Amino acid sequence: MKNAVIFDMDGTLFQTDKILEISLVDTFDKLRMKDLWIGLTPIDKYKQIMGVPLPVVWENLLPDHSDEVRIYANDIFHQKLVENIEVGNGGLYPNVIEIFEFLSKKNIPIFIASNGLTEYLNAIIKFYQLNHWLMDVYSIQQIESLDKTELVKNIIETHSIEDGIVVGDRLSDFNAAKENALLAVGCKFDFAQEEELIEADIIIDNLILLKEIIEERYKHNLIANP
Repeated sequence: MKNAVIFDMDGTLFQTDKILEISLVDTFDKLRMKDLWIGLTPIDKYKQIMGVPLPVVWENLLPDHSDEVRIYANDIFHQKLVENIEVGNGGLYPNVIEIFEFLSKKNIPIFIASNGLTEYLNAIIKFYQLNHWLMDVYSIQQIESLDKTELVKNIIETHSIEDGIVVGDRLSDFNAAKENALLAVGCKFDFAQEEELIEADIIIDNLILLKEIIEERYKHNLIANP
């Protein structure tokens, strides 16, 4: 396999903001009921650290709590996210399907590399019927280090990728691309941070713009389906 495009999920393909707040509020309501939390739900703080593995999320949101409480909160949050996906409260960003169809016609494999958990990713893929286009889906759960750079490296080695593009919205995506000698495309969407986007090679505000980037990068070896 020569070329590939590796997508982040949250804030890149999936509009996580549509289910984030309600899921987080439900989680902290549960913590309040058990006298494990006092005060407002730290929604803004979570938005700032979006893109890091969930264990790191809970270390930041519950810095003074035990690992047991963090695991409990994570389990509730994950359950609420999946429930909201399954009832249609989320959404894909504009032109996700269009760009997937374009890549499929060009015979360029599509991968997901996400800091999300496997069950969560599978819920999104199932609800929006994305399996038709995806070569494979990789969760940070598959990497002991919880390092997205290593996760992307695993994809490259497993599938013998010689050149590729990583499309994401946070610094972990851009670092994963650069440290694996791939092109980093930054999506200026809901959770993107200006100070992180400057680390991307190219910045876009609509996924449809990937068409031009892909055609330019692979113009000498694109093979379209008849």
